[in-house]
Amino acid sequence: MEVNDPGSGWRTMNGRGLHASPSRPRSICTLAIVSHALYAVVRLSSSETEMNTKTKQGSDLKLSEFLCFAVYSANLAFGKIYRPILDELGLTYTQYVTLVALWEESDQTVSGLGEKLFLESNTLTPILKKLEAMGYVERARDPADERQVRIQVTQGGRRLREKAIKALADLNGATGLSAKDFSRMQREIVTLRNSLIQAADHAG
Repeated sequence: MEVNDPGSGWRTMNGRGLHASPSRPRSICTLAIVSHALYAVVRLSSSETEMNTKTKQGSDLKLSEFLCFAVYSANLAFGKIYRPILDELGLTYTQYVTLVALWEESDQTVSGLGEKLFLESNTLTPILKKLEAMGYVERARDPADERQVRIQVTQGGRRLREKAIKALADLNGATGLSAKDFSRMQREIVTLRNSLIQAADHAG
């Protein structure tokens, strides 16, 4: 799971992200939704650390009280859960969530897909090239706009989706959360992520 890739670029939050679809099995997307939100929050954790430090104003700092560290360590735990299954699928975490977004909606532009994944095009393009070499996606220029590259899932990519559904079927229970608590936490993490992105944008 690529949680500490310093080369990843991020786009400004535009309200879009990975969302569960009633037509897609819950096992293929629920953990990806929460872990990807955590991934986004971790990238902004340094700002939250600074806020924590200022709040303490010279008093003793306790690591257990840092929200950013709780999110960071939870993200590492997600990585441990995902790693053996992603190894079985032959994917990295970033490749996996890219495919999840394409399984949800095939035939997307690179720029539109990057916005969903919070990745700049120059970061996403090598990932897509790798997935194309693996036979899971196809890239082609948009006939209506040659400046745009569109991405579609191949038959091989659709077959991988079925394999992923089976491999990930039992992972939801690893969170120890009820369905209600899972949904609530997912919403709260997304709210936190969006607030941090807005704060970072204003600070920049």
